[in-house]
Amino acid sequence: MKERGPNQSVNRALLGLVAAAPVVAAAVLGSLATAPAIGKWYPTLVKPFFTPPNQVFGPAWTLLYALMAFAFWRILIAPGDGPDKRAAIIAFIGQIILNALWSVVFFAWRAPGAALILMLALWLAIAVTITKFRPLDGVAAVCLAPYLAWTTFAAALNIGIVMLNG
Repeated sequence: MKERGPNQSVNRALLGLVAAAPVVAAAVLGSLATAPAIGKWYPTLVKPFFTPPNQVFGPAWTLLYALMAFAFWRILIAPGDGPDKRAAIIAFIGQIILNALWSVVFFAWRAPGAALILMLALWLAIAVTITKFRPLDGVAAVCLAPYLAWTTFAAALNIGIVMLNG
């Protein structure tokens, strides 16, 4: 087993901050877009019968964001810097941007129909990211599986809201 020197440990820690930055940015933007609507607009919507209580969303997203940051960190510290790694990084950044935009479109713009279209793009972007992560780090790919599952569930909620609210 190769020992890590102090420089490698510092680099890994710095890459942890780099991995966390886009995830934290998406979480903060999403929260800023969501918070004002939760007390006023969102309660006025007719929601599908399988909509969880609002208290479920915070812990669920906290766990998912932690898994995303960990997965991204694993990709950043993976050996090499070839086109496959760059493609994985680009895929991750693309999906995290779509993630943040969904909250803005759905909650701040109050546009569930447009958000649904964005949700479908997000789902595809997550699937592509998992596909790009898998050859570089299987654990990183698996860490994104709950995110894809939750996004599938969120898409069903979004579809229900669009259908029930015309």
